[in-house]
Amino acid sequence: MPQPSIHVIVIGAGFGGLQATRALQKMPGVQITLIDKTNHHLFQPLLYQVATAGLAAPSIAAPVRSLMRRHPQVRTLQAEVTRIDAAARQVTLADGQRLDYDWLIVAAGATHSYFGHDEWSPHAPGLKTLRDAFDIRRRVVEAFERAELEPDPTQRAALLNFAVIGAGPTGVEMAGTLAEIARHTLRGEFRSIDPAQARIYLIEGGPRVLQTMPEHLSQRALEQLNKLGVQVLLGARVSHIDAHGLEYLTAPDAPATRIESRCIVWAAGVAASPLGQAVASATGAALDRAGRVIVQPDLTVGADGRIFVIGDLAAAQSHVPGRAPEPVPGVSPAAKQMGQLAAANIARQRQGQATQAFRYTNYGNLATIGRHAGVVDLPTPWGRNLRFSGMLAWQFWLFAHVYFLIGFRNRLVVLMDWASAYWTFRRHARVVANLPPTRPPGDAAPPPATDAS
Repeated sequence: MPQPSIHVIVIGAGFGGLQATRALQKMPGVQITLIDKTNHHLFQPLLYQVATAGLAAPSIAAPVRSLMRRHPQVRTLQAEVTRIDAAARQVTLADGQRLDYDWLIVAAGATHSYFGHDEWSPHAPGLKTLRDAFDIRRRVVEAFERAELEPDPTQRAALLNFAVIGAGPTGVEMAGTLAEIARHTLRGEFRSIDPAQARIYLIEGGPRVLQTMPEHLSQRALEQLNKLGVQVLLGARVSHIDAHGLEYLTAPDAPATRIESRCIVWAAGVAASPLGQAVASATGAALDRAGRVIVQPDLTVGADGRIFVIGDLAAAQSHVPGRAPEPVPGVSPAAKQMGQLAAANIARQRQGQATQAFRYTNYGNLATIGRHAGVVDLPTPWGRNLRFSGMLAWQFWLFAHVYFLIGFRNRLVVLMDWASAYWTFRRHARVVANLPPTRPPGDAAPPPATDAS
């Protein structure tokens, strides 16, 4: 006897939400509504390449409607969910419209955390969306252009200081790429300044870069950053950011050190989407310190088990038999695995079967520092991790990211752009729109320009 049709709402078209939708659409009798605030799926691991003009936005993004065009059981909505009613099984959109569901998967992702200093955000943008990438790219290009116009040596030096806060994968990759832009890409393009004189600061409050990596790989990454000319400041906690620069402390009782900079990138903190609070209010679930929803082993929240929370919004644990539960990292493979399990557990619930606990399969950690420089930590079936760095790690990173991109066209375009950049050092996505007029030194930065490339 065929099962009755059900309606599943998936909130978020990131890695977790997209994987859940793809798994659900293979099930008979399932209608899906996929809701996202944007109209595209974004390959976030390469977002810094858009911010640093290495890739154009369409190379790492794909319209959600295009991805779902051959799946009539999937309805796509560009909208924002503001409220969840678990008792009525409804979600409310920003325009007041209410949608009923039988099951709900919340994969709303994460945003920036400034550790209680949200006033820093206008001066130090983070990198989570295409809008963020366009803003950072504009700031980088603008800094060099203004330095070319600036007659005062002190102000020119401040314009050529670039600071990246946070030495996780995003911060390390951003700092290394900025160093390559200054020393190679822009060589010979300016007449009043030497771009190679730009100083790139990577500021990390912890004792080492890439702290999720083994210590010897962190050390190799540090050496590769130093070779590129990046000034890495470890044990340095940022205490103040304004339109002119930043200050950091190396000890609680030490005086603050100031860096004058007009281009600061925030890569230090992550907070869960505000929708996590809506989930908590609707289900009684608890939130952790980052605002993530603490989920059950099967990724559900609430009494009826009809709401799943996955991806960066979930404070989940991996439940491997014979081991103590371990926290799941906020990485794209984990989000995809959660999406797959959420869909599978919905199928089990429909059939009256018990749900399964989430088990995370670690596919390793990768980071690239620059040309011919990277670090890789890969688990192996025989229990010992394969760890290497340098040229081979860089090549492995390149092909791994191309492989996981969405769509053949994106893979082809990225390969062509990277090949061109490798042989010429050129970055052809440096065009920015509506560059604001020159402003007096010290004026607040203008709002980000709209850019669609």
